[in-house]
Amino acid sequence: MSTPTLTETPAALRPRRRLLRGLPWLVVRQHRIALFCVLGITALTALWIVYQRHETVELLDAAGWPEKEVTFAVDDSRSYNYISALLSNLPLILAIFIGAPLVAGDRENGTAQLVTTQSVTRRQWLIAKLGMAYTLALVCGVVLSAAFTWWWEPHRSLFFSKWVEDPIFDNTGPVLPALLLFATAAGITIGVLVRRVLPAMVVTFVFTIISTYIWDEIRIRLGSTRMFTYPKDTDLPARFDQAYEVDRWVGNAQGELFGWGTCAEATDKAQNACIEKHGIINDVIEYLDYDQMATMQWTAAGLLLAGTALLTGFVLWRVSRRPL
Repeated sequence: MSTPTLTETPAALRPRRRLLRGLPWLVVRQHRIALFCVLGITALTALWIVYQRHETVELLDAAGWPEKEVTFAVDDSRSYNYISALLSNLPLILAIFIGAPLVAGDRENGTAQLVTTQSVTRRQWLIAKLGMAYTLALVCGVVLSAAFTWWWEPHRSLFFSKWVEDPIFDNTGPVLPALLLFATAAGITIGVLVRRVLPAMVVTFVFTIISTYIWDEIRIRLGSTRMFTYPKDTDLPARFDQAYEVDRWVGNAQGELFGWGTCAEATDKAQNACIEKHGIINDVIEYLDYDQMATMQWTAAGLLLAGTALLTGFVLWRVSRRPL
């Protein structure tokens, strides 16, 4: 029977191996409550989406879809509205509760000065902080985007929301992870500038709301619109069912375009005279086609990631040059 020597450490006293060590472990432990809350929201929402997709498939199978036309619409369900609202507000949640307090909290409480005097440089401390926040945003975005895309893409004809509108465009493909990264970076940057947690959260809230309206305008301009002309008072071909109509005109044989209401508000007799005067024979739509969605989404993700990189670079420069 062997006996332990005096130089051996008893097994019970040996330190346990951790997945994270050092500064990353300290950062995760410091923000563990917010971290677990966001991860919990992500897991529950993903499971909710999986369940709703299962319900959708069962309803469609019972109705004989796609062989038979169905009147069922996913957008009519209350669960879809809750899920869509949660996904749309997730950038706001991460910006306010993860981004804004990340650096501002340490500055306000004096934790930053304490950590950076324990053989850890400012840059190491900040990189550990940013790494945790960005990893969280990326994981949440990828998981929820993959789940929502899995639900929406095969059944997109049953959603009233068009593919270019924010409930679909911003929550599928690469856009949601990029949005979460940008929102988190914006919150961190505001926290660095404001230096106090509560004011930083308020400013971040205002910034996120304003940027949402700006993003709505940018989204439509990410793709090049197309034009289609067809005989007046006839129906659009079925292939345009998934197209997003940007604008509409009426036109004549020479290709001149007039506003949709040019002759519409006149009486029948005056309307006919107006149509003859301008030679109007066609309806014209300006649209974005569904086959442009992937390109537009990757363009959007590129813009958001570029913004994230710029904000991150500014934060690194600011913290390394200014006193904590």
